[in-house]
Amino acid sequence: MRFVTAVLMSVVMAGAAWADPVEGTWKTQVDDDRYAHVKMEPCGPAICGVIVKTFLSGDDYVSPNLGKKLVLDMVPAGEGKYKGKVWRPSNGKIYVGKMDVAGNSLKLSGCVAGGLICSKQTWTRLK
Repeated sequence: MRFVTAVLMSVVMAGAAWADPVEGTWKTQVDDDRYAHVKMEPCGPAICGVIVKTFLSGDDYVSPNLGKKLVLDMVPAGEGKYKGKVWRPSNGKIYVGKMDVAGNSLKLSGCVAGGLICSKQTWTRLK
């Protein structure tokens, strides 16, 4: 019985070690007194981010965007960098996106015109 428990524990620990560094919940940068908590998790071979909580002027706010994907199909590009797409709720458009994760900081950008015009935010890890 001890052997089985030891094997199960090692499998669980190994799975945790393989977790992508971007996985978890992140706080977006404040924009027009609004911000959100976004849960980043695997979606097939990529990473997606879903809006799980929204705030207005620091108070809970029930946004119509709750449950929607903000980060779409981000694929690891090495050294904490990712490439994919980003949805901008304010205009409903999807942009070419990039993420750069370093510890508890995530830099996210969405670009158009071949990367000539970009909007950027820095997010903070919550858990």
